[in-house]
Amino acid sequence: MAIDIPPTRITRRLGDAPAKRLSADFCVLGSGISGISAALEAAQLGRRVVLVDSGPQLGGQSTGSIIGTFCGLYANGPNPRLVTHGIAETLLRDLKATGDAFERVSQRNTVIVMYRVAALQRWIEEAVRQAKIDVVLSANLTSVQRAGRRIAALELATRYGAMEVTATGFVDASGDAALAWTAGLSCREATAPVFGTVMCTLEGADHAALNAMGLAAIHQRLEQKAAQYGLVRHDGFVFAPPQGDEVLVNMTHIETPLDAVGMSRTLLDGRAQVDALLVFLRAEFPPVFGKARVRAYGLPGIRQTRGIVGAYQLLLDDVRQEKRFPDTIARCSWPVEFHDRAEGVHWEQFGDDHMHYVPLRSLVHAEADNLVAAGRCIDADPVALSSVRVMGPCIAMGAAAAHALDLAGSGSAHQVDIAALQKRLKANLED
Repeated sequence: MAIDIPPTRITRRLGDAPAKRLSADFCVLGSGISGISAALEAAQLGRRVVLVDSGPQLGGQSTGSIIGTFCGLYANGPNPRLVTHGIAETLLRDLKATGDAFERVSQRNTVIVMYRVAALQRWIEEAVRQAKIDVVLSANLTSVQRAGRRIAALELATRYGAMEVTATGFVDASGDAALAWTAGLSCREATAPVFGTVMCTLEGADHAALNAMGLAAIHQRLEQKAAQYGLVRHDGFVFAPPQGDEVLVNMTHIETPLDAVGMSRTLLDGRAQVDALLVFLRAEFPPVFGKARVRAYGLPGIRQTRGIVGAYQLLLDDVRQEKRFPDTIARCSWPVEFHDRAEGVHWEQFGDDHMHYVPLRSLVHAEADNLVAAGRCIDADPVALSSVRVMGPCIAMGAAAAHALDLAGSGSAHQVDIAALQKRLKANLED
């Protein structure tokens, strides 16, 4: 069969090609759930948005790390109520309608929502596409241009060449305060390790047998035999959706260094832990896991690394005492969940009526006027952060970052009209 062979041409990169330039009202660095919330909220305000991520797809850890659960969306108590709205309300509605999100009452006295990762991935992609947000994926931040206290532009390296993004306002939703760090602004790092997790999806598990056995039996056996199987963590969770034979497993601990070689090693070591965990589960609990195998390995799930130095550092006492700030922009009742030990987790449970809060000052960098953080790189002490870095408050912080920059305009995010901001965020602050 005859075929027309298209012509080719010989080409060569000549010298340093000029950077491609993008201009926007807001630039959001990081497309995890807080960055997605900020980008979509800004787009709804009619702002032109550029969303940048170093990964090859949108969603950050919510999709790439197979988190699979929304935590911190609900209050505690016998009848937990939704306390984070905005995109949280919309995506829950949409994923529940298609059978891709499932509520379950947690032993922590609240509601956790399980979701199918592929469904959340497509929800995010479609929401961003329909909002006409400019997306730059697989883009590494190489430099930040500053003009006094203002961030002027981000310089990016992509496989297609250099890029420069200019904007009036910037959201650091990178998780590691990458924008603030690269800009040479002050940042905070924990001096002791805070462990992350490589999660996985197993297929071929017997749900009925798992429900009959319960998690306590697994934890007890881990304490007895973890060392025998080369495992470090003695607790964690196995989440089973209502149907099928898949389970989501969160039972490993990994260190999370801030260098390229170390982080790459973490990925390999974490997945080796998953393999060892599967050997343990098959051998010790054959009725449940005898036929199980790994369907998908997550990317390293990072809980805490580096944060900004904000105008205020959220403290553990603020969380315990339910301190409500004059500039409160988010609320949450998730417990303290501090992963400071390889073998386990420090949990500090709160009562039914407990609610703690996040102030705008913990999101606004002390040394910049147009840089607002959202998600796990806000300014909080490591233990306080462990109670607000889950998806619910991260969504609320993303929305707050977008509205704060919108109100600030070409001025300072330190001087926004707090009453006007809280009026916009009312659904996330009041029942």
